[in-house]
Amino acid sequence: MKPFYVVLVVIYCLISIALVIVALMQEGKGGGLSAFTGSSDTYWSKNKGRSVEGKLVLVTRILATLFIVLSIILALKVWPHA
Repeated sequence: MKPFYVVLVVIYCLISIALVIVALMQEGKGGGLSAFTGSSDTYWSKNKGRSVEGKLVLVTRILATLFIVLSIILALKVWPHA
């Protein structure tokens, strides 16, 4: 059971590093002054889900879900006697 735990910890570390990198690659969500001028309804903002930015958001959600699930699994494995 120990090698399985080590593999999970290594995967957990890789997911956490990938999550940080993908989150830093994304653009800011703040609208800035465009929220006041009403220019936020552009072609780019309507089709953002199909762009690279949309794919980064999807990858971030998947990595965050895996991170949370592995956190729970590892926490249950570490504290089974509590």
